[in-house]
Amino acid sequence: MKLLYCFLIGIGISLGSVQAQNISQEDYKRAVSFMFDNYNNKTAFNLYTPVNWFEDGNGLWFIDYSEKGKSYKTVNFEDYKVTPLFDHMALAKALSGVSKNPVDASQLPIRDIARLSKKELSFSFEGKDYTYHLKNDKLSLKTKELEEVRNLFETKSPDGKWTAYVRDYNVYVKSVASEKEYQLSVSGQRNYEYGSWYGWYDKMEGENGERPKRFYVDWSQDSKWIATSLVDLRTAEKMYLLDYSIDSLYKPKLLSYYRGSPGDTTMVYVEPVFFNVETKTEIKTDLPKGTHINSVSTQWTDKSGVLLARYPERGYQKEYVKLVDLNSNTIKTIIEETSETNIDNFEYRFLEQQQKVLFLSERSGWRQLYLYDLKTNETKALTQGEYYVANIEYVDEKKGLVYLLINGKETGNNPYHHQLYKADFKGNITCLTPKLVNHQITFSEDGTYFTDNYSTINLPTTTVLRDSESGEVLTELTKADVSEALAMGWQSPEVFELTAKDGKTTIYGALWKPTTFDPSKKYPIIDHTYTGPHTKMFPESFSRGFMNQSLAELGFIVIMVDGLGTSKRSKSFHNYSYKNMGNNLEDHVLAIEFLGKKHPWIDTNRVGVFGHSAGGFDTGRAMLAFPEVYKVGVASSADHDFRMEKAWWPEMYQGWPVDESYQEVSNITNASNLKGKLLLVHGGLDDNVNPSATFKLADALVKADKEFDLLILPSQRHGYRGKQRLYFIKKRWNYFIEHLRGDTPLWDFKWE
Repeated sequence: MKLLYCFLIGIGISLGSVQAQNISQEDYKRAVSFMFDNYNNKTAFNLYTPVNWFEDGNGLWFIDYSEKGKSYKTVNFEDYKVTPLFDHMALAKALSGVSKNPVDASQLPIRDIARLSKKELSFSFEGKDYTYHLKNDKLSLKTKELEEVRNLFETKSPDGKWTAYVRDYNVYVKSVASEKEYQLSVSGQRNYEYGSWYGWYDKMEGENGERPKRFYVDWSQDSKWIATSLVDLRTAEKMYLLDYSIDSLYKPKLLSYYRGSPGDTTMVYVEPVFFNVETKTEIKTDLPKGTHINSVSTQWTDKSGVLLARYPERGYQKEYVKLVDLNSNTIKTIIEETSETNIDNFEYRFLEQQQKVLFLSERSGWRQLYLYDLKTNETKALTQGEYYVANIEYVDEKKGLVYLLINGKETGNNPYHHQLYKADFKGNITCLTPKLVNHQITFSEDGTYFTDNYSTINLPTTTVLRDSESGEVLTELTKADVSEALAMGWQSPEVFELTAKDGKTTIYGALWKPTTFDPSKKYPIIDHTYTGPHTKMFPESFSRGFMNQSLAELGFIVIMVDGLGTSKRSKSFHNYSYKNMGNNLEDHVLAIEFLGKKHPWIDTNRVGVFGHSAGGFDTGRAMLAFPEVYKVGVASSADHDFRMEKAWWPEMYQGWPVDESYQEVSNITNASNLKGKLLLVHGGLDDNVNPSATFKLADALVKADKEFDLLILPSQRHGYRGKQRLYFIKKRWNYFIEHLRGDTPLWDFKWE
């Protein structure tokens, strides 16, 4: 009997370790407490501190958050001491005197702060602008000066002698002195419009609605030339939306916008146009007429009639920067980027005084900084090595210095952690932030100083002010405070590494556990996915270390991982996703298997997945291409079929022209593979990723006789806001609780 009793107890313990406890109000309360909404007011403080530089260049101000409230502080560049920006109690008293409600000194509701002098500040409060006199704590209402009403559809030349405008779709100039006008273009008409530009989110209402009026004219600095564009809408096709969310209407409002899909030729075309103001003539060039996803952008130089033009070819395998001289009507190629896959995140800076062009290129196999000299026509690499130059943060043209954020240069550092470097035009490079952590940098306008929010996912943020010449720390501004989270049992996420599907490359991820974690239990695992090749997901900073904690609190292990094909590593690493986005999740499957073997408390038989936008495509793909692994998915605002997407993104990563690979990776094509539980979510007014593919996937699932769930948020665009956002979060939480935990979710809980 003792043996039988022990055996039965053993079975009970075993079953108890597999099945988590029933979900409770306390679980939801913890989940809500870890939402982003509660940072800087309850759970965690100063995870990231933005600063505001005074226009006079002599200081900055910022907000220091704590459980006591928010404190406005300042640093004066004379002594670098952190002091209160003002007397909080005195200002609260003054604000209470001009408000109908008492103002709390620990939660001052002011914004748009500016320093008028050492004795005066200005700010906005309750919709009014005030001047605050620091010496006597007096408030005075700012009288709004009469400003000249600016006509958004005309612009004056830099010398003030000419006004340019559009009439009847043609460009005109008018002499300010004589008021005599001159017509510069003559063939403009509706849908063939000079002096206009293409608006990505321009909406039209009704069957034949007009697009919003757009005006664009760029004067040369000497006022002798005009650069503009000719927008050709004559063959452009539209995408459509139906707005059901207007309370006063009982029929949906029809909305449309011009947007090409992959492979389309029926798109908006944009042609660069140039005028000589002295001769009143158009200068025809050999610059191409492009679609709205590969049009020409221009930048004037100081030399009269000379400009830089940049454009990619369709398919993004060639990118050009050209020097255009309108005086001689000659064009010279100064940068030509080519790739057998794609050219992504190309960036350049023109240095007028130096007559040089800085640009970032992956031509060596790693994103590096190059310098082109317009005088000698020579290009040289300023950085060289197996590391990734993430950004040009600041350029000091007079000193010949450029400040760069670089990933993975220092031995022993995580490849996703940024460090700041200073490089000269001879190729000498110095690290200004040697600590092997992630550095988030903001420069003062004159480049003398920068602030550094440094952290890792496991190291709380410290925010400091540094000297840009040496990198020396001048003063500390804030430190992250997570004592409340620690008191709740929070632990920072676990960073993990494994070998990718190529059998040799190390990939990185992070894992979140609930604060109630019990290693004797088995937990479902959820993959928070986004394999969009233009970015990466690894949470490199402490501020991102909380992003999945809410979901984890509901009894899940949550992971994020960057597999082969994502950004911020080598070009060969990135190329794995080219024309192959349907296989981006293979490394995620390997990560789940790896973690299941490493941790006995992970149940790899209960795997969930969720993602938004490209992550929503991933979610559908996970459920349809890997149904033996992924059992429950929530796909929101997803591009389920790239053929129905905006053209540039799929053409960049899935290739152009459109071929059979688009069909192969379509979630719609593969709808019959569904085995698990899938919730599809989309905003009815999504003008970034049109809802049509979600509806089409739903129809394909119906035709395949597959059970699924569908939630449409009629008033929402690509991102969800307000009550609709909270409703979606609740649905996503409860979908996993019901179908992955096997528990009965609660609907009524407090969002506080």
